[in-house]
Amino acid sequence: MPEFPKSIDSVETLEELLSRPTPAVVTMMKRLEGDLIFLGAGGKMGPTMARMARRATEEAGVQRRILAASRFSNRETEMELQAWGIETVRCDLLDPGQVKALPQVPNVVYMTGMKFGATGQEAMTWAMNTWLPSLICEHYAESRIAAFSTGNVYGLTPLSLGGSVETDTLHPVGEYATSAMGRERIFEYFSQARHIPTSILRLNYATEMRYGVLVDVARQVFEGQSVDVSMGSLNAIWQGDANAMSLLSLEEARTPAWTINIAGPEQISVRRVAETFGRLMDKPVIIEGEEAPDALLSNGQQGHALWGYPTVSLDQMLHWIADWVTAGGASLNKPTHFENRKGDF
Repeated sequence: MPEFPKSIDSVETLEELLSRPTPAVVTMMKRLEGDLIFLGAGGKMGPTMARMARRATEEAGVQRRILAASRFSNRETEMELQAWGIETVRCDLLDPGQVKALPQVPNVVYMTGMKFGATGQEAMTWAMNTWLPSLICEHYAESRIAAFSTGNVYGLTPLSLGGSVETDTLHPVGEYATSAMGRERIFEYFSQARHIPTSILRLNYATEMRYGVLVDVARQVFEGQSVDVSMGSLNAIWQGDANAMSLLSLEEARTPAWTINIAGPEQISVRRVAETFGRLMDKPVIIEGEEAPDALLSNGQQGHALWGYPTVSLDQMLHWIADWVTAGGASLNKPTHFENRKGDF
């Protein structure tokens, strides 16, 4: 296992860790042919994943353009990507004309979608999550695509089953999860109809110091808020590991489309996490509610069998997050609302 610092003391250190390529990613980049574009790269995972691809490409000693397309409403994100050697393309992906103007490349990572704000904007949610994928598949019909989805498509599953697996029947709850299932179906259709090699990535949940399910609990404890344990268990995976697995999935893209869960190996107790943060941050813990017998849980064993266990353990994440929150580290102020059991986002 790689060595990691005892604590993370700056955003620069954090982003270096999140974008540090694994040996497997470097080796894959030696084999992968052609340039690579990240669509919707201005979000939470896009910048460090694009940087990991850039670093892995350089370590592999090959020439490749790494591009990042987004509206880039945050100019700092665009400038940061450019400083890391990534070409940025400003694009409103809901504008068919702008999509048609995107550079043709053989490798596509599709990261865009709408979750938060879906309630009250159902039409926009469906346009983003189902119509837009059809535009992308038409434009990149000659490419291979790794497309992000979510574990929310499974719906609630009994804790005793150990998390949903890729072959389970989907039972999405709410507009967001249902439209996310629609997104998958569009990619599946075009994968077969246009012979587009495709990987569908059901992520549940990526975590770093500035956001994620573990960060939500840590901040609630630190600020003296109650922690709702009705969604009694969760999955969490270090975002750097999720970045690496997502990139590796490009080589697994196939037709018909192939689906993989990207999740940590543990079924994590929300109550235990809250109690751990209380101890690490020397704060009292206020628990609200009782654990339900089911939760949104994904089983990541197929991904672990392919690519190995995550390099960052749950214990390491808990200690890093506790230190970060206690020190007043930066936050993206984007709570996950993981505790929502009705699918309203």
